[in-house]
Amino acid sequence: MLKGLRIGELLVSKKLITREQLDSALAEQAKTEESVRKILLRRGFVQNKLQLKMAVSRKSKTSSLPVEPLKPKMDQRLKELIPKELALTHLILPLERNGNWLKLATSRSPDIILMDNLRKLTGCEVSAVLVSESDLLSAIGRFYATTELEEVVSSSDLHEASELYTQEKYEDAVDLESAAVQADEAPVIRLVDVLLKKAADDRASDIHVEPFQDKISIRYRIDGVLYELPPPPRQFHVALVSRIKILAKLDIAEKRVPQDGSFSMQYQERKIDVRVSTIPVVYGEKVVMRLLDKRTELLDLKSLGFEEDQLALFEEAIRKPYGLVFLTGPTGSGKTTTLYAAVNRRRSSKVNILTIEDPVEYQIPGINQVLVKPEIGLTFATGLRAFLRQDPDVILVGEVRDQETAEICIRAALTGHLVLSTLHTNDAAGAVSRLIDIGAKPYLVAASLVLVGAQRLIRLLCTHCKVRHEVDEQTRKDLGIKVPTIYKAMGCKKCRQIGYWGRAAIYELLPFDEKMRRAISAHTDIDAIREIQKAKGCATLRKSGLKKVEEGITSLEEVLSITYE
Repeated sequence: MLKGLRIGELLVSKKLITREQLDSALAEQAKTEESVRKILLRRGFVQNKLQLKMAVSRKSKTSSLPVEPLKPKMDQRLKELIPKELALTHLILPLERNGNWLKLATSRSPDIILMDNLRKLTGCEVSAVLVSESDLLSAIGRFYATTELEEVVSSSDLHEASELYTQEKYEDAVDLESAAVQADEAPVIRLVDVLLKKAADDRASDIHVEPFQDKISIRYRIDGVLYELPPPPRQFHVALVSRIKILAKLDIAEKRVPQDGSFSMQYQERKIDVRVSTIPVVYGEKVVMRLLDKRTELLDLKSLGFEEDQLALFEEAIRKPYGLVFLTGPTGSGKTTTLYAAVNRRRSSKVNILTIEDPVEYQIPGINQVLVKPEIGLTFATGLRAFLRQDPDVILVGEVRDQETAEICIRAALTGHLVLSTLHTNDAAGAVSRLIDIGAKPYLVAASLVLVGAQRLIRLLCTHCKVRHEVDEQTRKDLGIKVPTIYKAMGCKKCRQIGYWGRAAIYELLPFDEKMRRAISAHTDIDAIREIQKAKGCATLRKSGLKKVEEGITSLEEVLSITYE
């Protein structure tokens, strides 16, 4: 009754109804318990719903909106702020975001609790406009049923990108700033620029652009996991791929064979190399862009994930005047980054460092880096032979793939050079059998090896939402966990509801002493080498991972998913 009276008094004060009409409606309400709004509309005292909404909006400090402008802005990622389920539950539609303010359309006067919850959810101050329920439902259906190009390419993002992107000062750099000038004429240019910017913001290592029969798939790999983005319309695929190929200086007319290229950019004082690979697939060309962040802090050994005793062991090995140091693990496990950090630590005007790689992933000042080019005869083996005549102190070899390369690495290690390289094996002990299998003599392997390390990358728990939980006694006993409680992933706005943010490496280091060398020279099998490793007390990948679980850095599920005993 009071609520109806307040609305009625407001209508009378605005001279939208008379006092007699209000009294008549209130008398009928007392008998039927029908809302005053419906009575006023049914009896024609108020001409239409919009007139009533205007009065209600003034009472609730909202505004009224005609039907025509009920179209949300498509370049502000409003669907991420207000998901479809929330919009349908509370009958709200995000219209636009202006700074820290979010405008919504609603068909009912929003209550204080809902407005407060929306402020917390979106991080914005919220204002509301009133529309009819039928118009609102229709607009919600249209808005959440489609994905427009503008939802991927935000005009505000573009403005920011045009200010933050600058041309890298060397030959292969791409002037993204000048590309942004053409944004109004070429939306695909904006799309590529913003895809790169968003990938850099989200720490993505790869961007996948994949054509299918009726859509384009755009995915980012973040912390080793692929996540799909809202795709642009299918007809943009050819133009999108062409733009990327132009940046990478590839042949845009050649669509039948794979191509590889690269370009460089600078974003928020970060130098980023982008390697581009294209392959022909059934519905067009698939493109993968790998982003290599060249920040110097990424090449600091202390930031990679070594335990204190492991770091001391690794630094001791890479400071030896000669010998062979191998890192093993699958593709994408961070081996090259660790080796770069190692040579970065050894970098000095008194040390001659040479690298031969395929490709050169990071360019480090003061280090001579050579790119393998098999088509002209520059292979790992031919490059290494030339290195031995260049008076090197430290040599980094991207990967040992064959007997010839392995033998040259061993020869270099035995003749007074420190050689760093990688192998694809599952653990440290496996590197020994791998070298012997590809043709290296066991006694030479034994004499040259200084240290072999295996590594994996684990995702780190989000520090904003990780939660503590107890570990049952049997699990603790089986895995050797020494603490009663550990942390697990939950998910929050900060980590995109994933529960993890960032990655670090875990290591298994196997130093070589006389006992190990005698075992290798005697053709001891890999299981015997693992037993010697266990007797020496060297931590395995599993144990290194479990230590980080105990420290609350990662989850037990993450470690168990990538290691085994």
